[in-house]
Amino acid sequence: MAWADLVIVIMVVLVLVAACAALFLKNLLGAAVATALVSLGVSVFFVMLRAPDVALTEAAIGAGLGGLLLALAARRLGLWRIEAQEESEHAGGPAC
Repeated sequence: MAWADLVIVIMVVLVLVAACAALFLKNLLGAAVATALVSLGVSVFFVMLRAPDVALTEAAIGAGLGGLLLALAARRLGLWRIEAQEESEHAGGPAC
């Protein structure tokens, strides 16, 4: 097995795991990060297919701007959940 085949197998597994994580994570910030990882994995596929312009666009828009917009939308809607904040709020202490 050549090193290129090994890289393809690793990237396929990474993209599939990140896509499943984006579907099943309850933490929306984690889901936004997983979606950005899927985009980065797809951009690596585009590099391997010798389409660097498409890869740069996918990385910039899909991972960068898309992940940022998902995270900001979750925060704006009040769906931002960080477990450390929730635990301190339930304990009666101030949130960090």
